[in-house]
Amino acid sequence: MPIRSAWLLNRSADGTGATGQSRTDTRLAPLGTMTPSGQLTTRGGVLPGSPDGKYVLSGLYVYGESAGMTATVASGRAVVHSSEAAGSYPVAVTEYTRLLLGDGDPANPRVDLVVLRVYDGTQDAGERTEAALEIVQGQPEPNPTAPAIPAAALALATVRVPAGASAGSGGIDWSSAVSDLRRTTVAVGGILPEEWARNIPGAYPGQYRDIGPGGLQRWDGAAWQSYPPAPRWRDWTPVWTTSTGLAAPAFGNTAIQCRYVQIGTVVHGSFDIVFGSTTRFGAGAASTDNWRFSLPVTAAAATQAVGFAGLVGTTNKDRYAARVRITNTRTLELELASGSPGTVPMPYGGIVDAITPWTWAATMRISGSFTYEAAEEAL
Repeated sequence: MPIRSAWLLNRSADGTGATGQSRTDTRLAPLGTMTPSGQLTTRGGVLPGSPDGKYVLSGLYVYGESAGMTATVASGRAVVHSSEAAGSYPVAVTEYTRLLLGDGDPANPRVDLVVLRVYDGTQDAGERTEAALEIVQGQPEPNPTAPAIPAAALALATVRVPAGASAGSGGIDWSSAVSDLRRTTVAVGGILPEEWARNIPGAYPGQYRDIGPGGLQRWDGAAWQSYPPAPRWRDWTPVWTTSTGLAAPAFGNTAIQCRYVQIGTVVHGSFDIVFGSTTRFGAGAASTDNWRFSLPVTAAAATQAVGFAGLVGTTNKDRYAARVRITNTRTLELELASGSPGTVPMPYGGIVDAITPWTWAATMRISGSFTYEAAEEAL
């Protein structure tokens, strides 16, 4: 039957008799849906949580005693996915369970796999119908690898069994033998806690996971990306104008290195402008034709001081400090804030323009930085 639903009357195992809900219907219908991995598949995993809230996962943890060949699996709940046809099985292990590992090979070590497995005779043509904790024994080899995960099973851990290991010889060194393979699954739309940040692809664009100290990540359809996106510095070329609209300047072959980054509504920027041989500073400019440079991002309001700049002339003594101010929400100006370290008096004060603090020429430089509030938050 291609259409299945849950919470209907039971029907017989062979599909005859009363129409309604079979066990397979229940597994395939989106009832308590966990993290999807396809149209009809679910990401198997352990439900996160711990009694005191300190740990991402405490359920189905695999550990061993100080000596011996016995592993213990903690209680917990999980979803074991079988196949697209069979669906997924919710499983609860209500007691701590011990599993005995076989003795080690006399010559070589091996890696055993601890799994939570579901047997369903209606799906796998077997005779068992139950969930079980099992040891899947690996092959002894000089460099052993874990065996394949069986169908309808969830891997919990691997255990390295040394050559010659047995209860009589001291057993397994449990402090280093176990590698945790558990992964989490949560309700669809939930944030996956994955403190280990394993390379497990996302299920859909817009899915989120928490990787512990690394914060949140969002699946973009191809890879996990930091969320919110990490701020990136960007290049920006300001538009150079005057407050009067007269004596228009032009950069020409000016060397421009301007960068900015926006984090929320905060904009940080830096600029370094070295005028060139073809730079035009504005023919016939007067001291009223104040220079203006466009901002990389529209500001929330005009501000008298958002940063500082250094003005460099043709000698080491030709230096001035200027205050960066936002005259309107789209442009900044440079207001002189100091005298020169040299003995030559400054001919004009106020806002920097073509003749303030000097008559500008090639090789002269303006460098500075600023921070201000943007009108809109970065997307």
